[in-house]
Amino acid sequence: MQEKIIILDFGSQTTQLIARRLRELDTFCEILPYNKFPVGDDSVIGVILAGSPYSVYDPEAFKVDLSQFMGRIPVLGICYGAQFISHTLGGRVEPANSREYGRANLGFIDSESPLFKGFDSGSQVWMSHGDTITALPQGYHAIASTDNVHYAAYQADEMPVYGVQFHPEVSHSLQGTLLLRNFVVDICGGHQDWSPANFVETTVEELRKQIGKDRVILGLSGGVDSSVSAVLLNRAIGHQLTCIFVDHGMLRKDEFKNVMRDYEGLGLNVIGVDASEKFFQDLAGVKEPEKKRKIIGRDFIEVFDAEARKITDARWLAQGTIYPDRIESLNITGKVIKSHHNVGGLPEEMNLQLCEPLRWLFKDEVRRVGRQLGMPEHLISRHPFPGPGLAVRILGDITREKVRVLQEADDIFIQGLRQWGLYDQVWQAGAILLSEVRSVGVMGDERTYENPVALRAVTSSDAMTADWAHLPYDFLAQVSNEIINKVRGVNRVCYDISSKPPATIEWE
Repeated sequence: MQEKIIILDFGSQTTQLIARRLRELDTFCEILPYNKFPVGDDSVIGVILAGSPYSVYDPEAFKVDLSQFMGRIPVLGICYGAQFISHTLGGRVEPANSREYGRANLGFIDSESPLFKGFDSGSQVWMSHGDTITALPQGYHAIASTDNVHYAAYQADEMPVYGVQFHPEVSHSLQGTLLLRNFVVDICGGHQDWSPANFVETTVEELRKQIGKDRVILGLSGGVDSSVSAVLLNRAIGHQLTCIFVDHGMLRKDEFKNVMRDYEGLGLNVIGVDASEKFFQDLAGVKEPEKKRKIIGRDFIEVFDAEARKITDARWLAQGTIYPDRIESLNITGKVIKSHHNVGGLPEEMNLQLCEPLRWLFKDEVRRVGRQLGMPEHLISRHPFPGPGLAVRILGDITREKVRVLQEADDIFIQGLRQWGLYDQVWQAGAILLSEVRSVGVMGDERTYENPVALRAVTSSDAMTADWAHLPYDFLAQVSNEIINKVRGVNRVCYDISSKPPATIEWE
């Protein structure tokens, strides 16, 4: 049984970063809504209560029953989590005189506390809270302080319960990863046995048990996630797997034939389906981003349903869903950031069960698993590409001509990155067609009135946060010039310098 840490989500934007840090410590963890703690799950060795946008006094604040785990397994509260524990057990939390935000230094550290083992004197941490703990519950004591925050960290006298009012998960807390390691390894007794080799071994075994002798249909997209899923399933069940690669007409230039060739080289049983006419018809006139995603998701399922009926003994549909897809599609506040076409299960009328072998992995972990499986590097290092394809990189309605224009511009950009040796320095890149916008230009002494294209390139480790890539000006100038000269319908090129957050990587 795989040991794990449960991270209870109270709505903080940094909850996912806690999970990333734990995975970097080779520790499996799962993010769950604050009210979904898995009572009775013996594989849970510790629980972390994450931050929240709410005050503990807010009527809408999320609350958890601490008796479900406190006293049974180690507990760490971070920011709101620390304040909630203190407040619930009889301590006092009050509005701070001024918002405590930014860098601070731990002037006092209890060297006897296992949470701060190995910490340097004056260690820098990152604060971000409006309330502050002004009194601890009976049986608790301070283990760290800053000049402005007396109870920067605390622990219980008799139980393994800890709280910190700073954020160890962010990089500005310079020894934050050490604190999380101390909690996971020394306090919870974690073995740090979460690795690609371990994942492949256990997942192959689980897939064989889950699927038995049934046949599986896998939806391939050409991306890293579905490709790794295919190779993993192929190792587990071999000839029982049939892969289907759907061309919805909005792939990159020549992508369908190139990817089919790659998959055949991997020894996969692949069926190529050109369903572009159906997708273009159903998307005609649709401009709203969420509606476009929903239509593509629906059509994607319908195509698979039709193909599944041709394979009469198929019982499963496999997808390359990864953890960020599931986290980003719906948070605990119920607010959708953006829908992912392979998240949310299957319609009741579809006679297939869902299999998602990568559903707990972040993108960089998927790549590590791919390398463990011996896959070619050009498949593993391929940039992420949205399931709906160029449909969510065209602002406005979708037509074949708009897709053609964007394919040409995108191909110039991506091939330029490769030629300049920049492709592997970028997490994700692509072009966006602003088809609802027209700009005036001059070409050959004649006035033009055509569409702008925006170039987007970001650096990231897992797509949960991202910064715009600082590409050389000479490169951008060359790409811009080539797109304008070679792609009819485009007379202006812009470069997107927004980070995530507040922006998302994709424009839609």
